[in-house]
Amino acid sequence: MDLVYTIKRSSKRKKLNITVERDRSIVVHAPEGVSDEKIQQVVDSKRQWIYEKINHPQKYQDLPHPPGKELVSGESALYLGRQYRIELVKMGLSEIKFSQRFLIPATQGEKREETLREWYIGKAKEKIVPRVKKHARELGVNFAEVKIVDNRYRWGSCTVKNNINFNWRLIKAPMFVIDYVIIHELAHLIEPNHTPRFWNIVRAQSPTMDKAKAWLKENGQLLEQVI
Repeated sequence: MDLVYTIKRSSKRKKLNITVERDRSIVVHAPEGVSDEKIQQVVDSKRQWIYEKINHPQKYQDLPHPPGKELVSGESALYLGRQYRIELVKMGLSEIKFSQRFLIPATQGEKREETLREWYIGKAKEKIVPRVKKHARELGVNFAEVKIVDNRYRWGSCTVKNNINFNWRLIKAPMFVIDYVIIHELAHLIEPNHTPRFWNIVRAQSPTMDKAKAWLKENGQLLEQVI
């Protein structure tokens, strides 16, 4: 099977580099003087690595979505793995309220998306941070700090300073998926690489690991959308 890729050349670049984006597209970053033939040779030599990246659980394929979905009454927004109806409230509401549906002040106009994003971030801090502390105790590991961040390309990360970061968009996923991502990052404090030992640690703490990875693979793109 031929690999389809995009070439981006730059006069500032000295080495050729291949990246597989979250949507599984392949991008070759190359110095200006490198020929198409040379790039093809390098891609062919990295074929196995590229296939592994393409099949990584945090990559996803485009899903068909209705065009023009907007933050209006009658639409729905994702929270903890479920879609909840949106209702715009014209009077008596100054901030988003959630009660088995999203009640959003209609007065905010174009700021509705930003307001919903801030609500998600607040809920991520409220629900994810305590889960990190809980799982860290169970795993017997210590971390420096946990942060909720805006990172479009990773659900979670563990830094060299033992800080644990989580993408705020995770709050849209079911709790078993959130727990899996938390355990995955905390397990890196024990085993930095994705070795068999690493996956044994994760699986022991997250029995639904395979189900969570499959959910992310199928629904990852949904988490990236505003609603």
